Amino acid sequence: MHIFYTPQIINGILTLSEEESKHCVKVLRLACGDQISLIDGNGGYYLAEIADPNPKRCSFSIVQKTDNFGQRDYKVNIAIAPTKNIDRTEWFVEKAVEIGVDEITMLICQRSERRNVNMERIEKIVQAAMKQSIKAYRPELNPPTAFADYVSAQRNGRKLIAHCLETERVSLKSMIGTESEYTILIGPEGDFSPEEISLAVNNGYQCVHLGPSRLRTETAGVAACHTVNLLKQE
Repeated sequence: MHIFYTPQIINGILTLSEEESKHCVKVLRLACGDQISLIDGNGGYYLAEIADPNPKRCSFSIVQKTDNFGQRDYKVNIAIAPTKNIDRTEWFVEKAVEIGVDEITMLICQRSERRNVNMERIEKIVQAAMKQSIKAYRPELNPPTAFADYVSAQRNGRKLIAHCLETERVSLKSMIGTESEYTILIGPEGDFSPEEISLAVNNGYQCVHLGPSRLRTETAGVAACHTVNLLKQE
């Protein structure tokens, strides 16, 4: 069944956005009486029926609602340095949302080769990935944030920094336990600097590795996200 992102439904508005209306009516050619699925980004999953297939304001009536759809008892927060090739960062965002992520932050580091990110485009990628994977909760998106500001901020749960320096580290797998929230830092192409690692450790972060292979930034982000989800769902 076709699925649409409708955050406005929370406020009682029973019409698709203009973009979603156009896709519904002009592209998919859905008509009055056809059923569609909706997600509101706040845990609501709806079965609805098209009432007026207007290509600018397609209205619908709700047939059934499920609250807390797909809710998990843990959170995964990934703070990742955007890559020089932005396509790789966009790929990470898409896959992380599909796997399951609660917060994504673009982390600006000493060795970052990219410091600007089109967050409007990232938002569209998030929405598309939510629909693809039927995620009723929208991850929180944070704008580019300086490394020092991020690690010094108060955060709950287990705080981890993944890096490649030959210093004392443990596997990410070994750090996944009973905590209900995990924050993982993923560095840029040139890795975190020793100063950044020390700053993170001084702020309560623990050093981890993601296995014996040296991974690209975006691959490391996906691997970290998948590892937490896999182990917490066992």
